[in-house]
Amino acid sequence: MLKLQAVHHIAIICSDYPKSKQFYTEILGFNIDREVFREARDSYKLDLSLNGQYIIELFSFPSPPARASRPEACGLRHIAFQVDNVEEAIADLNAKGIHPEPVRIDEFTGKKFTFFADPDDLPIELYEV
Repeated sequence: MLKLQAVHHIAIICSDYPKSKQFYTEILGFNIDREVFREARDSYKLDLSLNGQYIIELFSFPSPPARASRPEACGLRHIAFQVDNVEEAIADLNAKGIHPEPVRIDEFTGKKFTFFADPDDLPIELYEV
């Protein structure tokens, strides 16, 4: 049997590297672990961590195709991050010019959650734990 241990990272390809780098570091608060420009591929690779855990591998590539997001496209639907308080997280995002959807309640757990999008319209969920 395959013995997976954990999710190692999430890879994201962005269309505007400086804008996405700023979004994930300054708005979401990820730390930069390593940033490399790969000249042969005309591409940046940015390794981002949260609370000491490597989470996101952000890539830039020349002219990536647009991501099908809505209506619900087949494939990876969204990424989700846990927060202690959804309303406080929304207030912080609002102060930074990001306006999430109205808060919803998970019908199975009773927990609060909301969605917003990154600069390339990748859906991001905040889930209260």
